[in-house]
Amino acid sequence: MAKSKTKTKRDPRKKFKLPSFKLSSQQKLVLGSFLVIFGLILFIAFVSFFFTGEADQSSLSNFTSRDIKTQNWLSKSGAWLSDFFIQRGFGMASFIFSGLIFISGVYVLMNLNKSKLRKHWFWGILIVIWLSVFFGFFKDENDILGGTIGFEVNSFLQDYIGKIGTSLLLLFGLITYLAIRFKVTFESFTHLFKSAKNNIKDEFSGLDDENIVSFDNNLSDEAEAIKSAFDLSDDTNNASETKSSKITPVEFEVSTKDIDEDLDIEMEVEKVSEELSEKDNLANKLVEDFGLFDPTLELAKYQFPPLDLLKKYDSEGIQINQEELEENKNKIVETLKNYSIGIASIKATIGPTVTLYEIVPDAGIRISKIKNLEDDIALSLAALGIRIIAPIPGKGTIGIEVPNKNATIVSMRSVIASKKFQSSEMQLPIALGKTISNETFVVDLAKMPHLLMAGATGQGKSVGLNAVLTSLLYKKHPAEVKFILVDPKKVELTLFNKIERHYLAKLPDSEEAIITDNNKVINTLNSLCIEMDNRYELLKNAMCRNIAEYNVKFKARKLNPNEGHQFLPYIILVVDEFADLIMTAGKEVETPIARLAQLARAIGIHLIIATQRPSVNVITGIIKANFPARIAFRVTSKIDSRTILDSSGADQLIGRGDMLFTQGNDVIRVQCAFVDTPEVEKITEFIGSQKAYPDAYMLPEYIGEESGTSLDIDISDRDKLFKEAAVVIVTAQQGSASLLQRKLKLGYNRAGRLIDQLEAAGIVGPFEGSKARQVLVSDLTALDKLLEDEI
Repeated sequence: MAKSKTKTKRDPRKKFKLPSFKLSSQQKLVLGSFLVIFGLILFIAFVSFFFTGEADQSSLSNFTSRDIKTQNWLSKSGAWLSDFFIQRGFGMASFIFSGLIFISGVYVLMNLNKSKLRKHWFWGILIVIWLSVFFGFFKDENDILGGTIGFEVNSFLQDYIGKIGTSLLLLFGLITYLAIRFKVTFESFTHLFKSAKNNIKDEFSGLDDENIVSFDNNLSDEAEAIKSAFDLSDDTNNASETKSSKITPVEFEVSTKDIDEDLDIEMEVEKVSEELSEKDNLANKLVEDFGLFDPTLELAKYQFPPLDLLKKYDSEGIQINQEELEENKNKIVETLKNYSIGIASIKATIGPTVTLYEIVPDAGIRISKIKNLEDDIALSLAALGIRIIAPIPGKGTIGIEVPNKNATIVSMRSVIASKKFQSSEMQLPIALGKTISNETFVVDLAKMPHLLMAGATGQGKSVGLNAVLTSLLYKKHPAEVKFILVDPKKVELTLFNKIERHYLAKLPDSEEAIITDNNKVINTLNSLCIEMDNRYELLKNAMCRNIAEYNVKFKARKLNPNEGHQFLPYIILVVDEFADLIMTAGKEVETPIARLAQLARAIGIHLIIATQRPSVNVITGIIKANFPARIAFRVTSKIDSRTILDSSGADQLIGRGDMLFTQGNDVIRVQCAFVDTPEVEKITEFIGSQKAYPDAYMLPEYIGEESGTSLDIDISDRDKLFKEAAVVIVTAQQGSASLLQRKLKLGYNRAGRLIDQLEAAGIVGPFEGSKARQVLVSDLTALDKLLEDEI
């Protein structure tokens, strides 16, 4: 019986969902036009009623007869509508209805935010009722000012609270409206009265003739000071004329009232804002004329994938098995009792795949004693693997996590549709799954700032990566985020090829955006380092500390695109199998990865690395030090768990997406959201079928070590800009192709050839990986001498 009651009990958190009525563009045009025209019809009919309403009263009883004529400007329909709204309705206040209907039509036609329209209707109807009752208060019989409703409501109120009570009730209604709608406070009224009092004092301060003092042309220095202090003339033009011409006798009014009265006058202090620079003024003018820069305008009609593309499972929702809970509780208590460990209380928290039993042991029981019984409790419960948290951080309890016999699938749809994810204001929100307490677990990749995922084969790493990518596809516009996908296995991330021109980034000479060749991975990582250096240069020139500040400044049109500035999307590097790269490339991969992990967070480049072999030669100390956020799926040994998390526990997970997440402090158990391959295929097809950018996001071209040259290059074959490039390099004492790109406004290929020619001429040193080349010439004088010797 208890079990059936639990199933039929309605979850109070589930809200009734109203059906959605979405109109097509044609339907919006028809409905909006109808409302606009109907609003105008009502307005014309109401205006005509005040001239023809009395003559049309006798005609309303024979409305269907075509022989009866009416005087209303809209004939019988206008006469009937006017009589219904004004005579038998709300009187003069009915004009507000015509305005509300007209505005509704405008909102539908222009597809404006409907929440403001609902506010207009709410307050408009309240004003109609108040005005109707207010006008009806002054009439002893039915009148068109207040209408039948205003007259009848007044009659009812005056029968019970009289005229005085009705007038006070109307006053209360007006005060309530002003307070709620316009945020009027008591201080607003007092300030208004004080301002009026001061104005009256100024008007009548000169009526006392005894206080008038006359000054002639021969004013002393003291009199001049008094004159300037008490000059009440408002005409500045006359004042300037007075200074330039002969001074005529002027009368000044000096009040001899008690000075203490003037001390009560409030003084208004006007804060003068600092004058903006010419650049800021220009930016403000551009924003005023064109609005903030919107990076999404190029794909303004882009539609995010709908939730219907994600699968909804029948087994969703936690099923409470009371018998299983009681059985597990009794076995835990009995096992601990066998070792003379008493329990003061026990509480169960049911999750999708695991139930957490929180116990409070009797006083004097050592925590380590319970911790050592992990295997014994697992044996008594016949569970796949239990995990003991002793103690639970922030609580005075010990946790025992026991797998449920019937696990619940956590669908990607349920976490994407959750309020926590939909209303998230994170920069890069990721919905990973649900915790033991069945709460949606959402984290911000921008705050991590990099993520390391590890676990044995088949435990959910690839599904976890798909969950991360799906979360970002549902939340971020293609202009805001770009992915670099590295898939050595060549089968896990191939579906994302369909969104290449929307979301992916690649090298200029690459045919496919998804990288499967290990040699191209090295070039891509080094290219990312160049991108990182270029972005830091932009941030330095813009005087910004991070990408968020830079993009805000760029949207406000304070950065000039002609100076190389542009909107910077987030770039996320995803590596599906990091161990394979380390085994084949070693330091060539680890060095740029470590450099990106250390420096790239501020300029919006974030790394997600997954591996199925969490050994120390793969997850090195440098990698771990720069990846504080880690996800551990099930592993085979405690050593692997400590390699990933610096603590045990991952070896006790039950697999199938069961994982532990840490961001440098507490370890949180999460059931990863399940997103299947057909779901990913539907999402990528939906996005790929829409209008896209001409090409994928291009990373800077990287010239590998083999592209460098130590051979002599004929002087006659040198580039026309060779000397200018040499001057730039020697002046900056920095030998990089990106510097030549910026200074000489060149493409990367030409800048690379110039670097080769400078190397052959002995001006810059050989290639040194991602670092800038060493400049071998100290100053421009030495450069001139070197070039002269060549000739």
